[in-house]
Amino acid sequence: MIQGGTSKDPLEERLLNIYQGVGEVIREWCPDCLALEELYSHYEHPVTAILMGHARGVICLAAAQNQVAVYNYPSTRIKLLLTGSGKAAKGQVQRAVKEWLKLKSPPQPDDVADALAVALCHSLVGMTDHARTRVKG
Repeated sequence: MIQGGTSKDPLEERLLNIYQGVGEVIREWCPDCLALEELYSHYEHPVTAILMGHARGVICLAAAQNQVAVYNYPSTRIKLLLTGSGKAAKGQVQRAVKEWLKLKSPPQPDDVADALAVALCHSLVGMTDHARTRVKG
């Protein structure tokens, strides 16, 4: 499992852990692509957006170094494809993931459900949008 450490760890150590973990997953599973949710942050939380940008950067670096294509999806598109509404609440998305994957209960923790939602979105886009373009990010 990829872990970024705790908020008490220095940022550079957390980023290294994420980078190494993503690299290990890529080497073990040999994916041809990686799907990410585009960054979005409320103006009240700019530090969160900056930290997410750092993490996203090392994930994209690991993908690029291993010749893995990166696809980016806005949260509204993910929500729309899974629930029918681009403004669906987190709980609605979790229930949709549960239904799409025929799970007994919604995946936990929330970030696991979010990751599965992005993967499902990418899968659905691949089935419906054969002219998709690779977005570097």
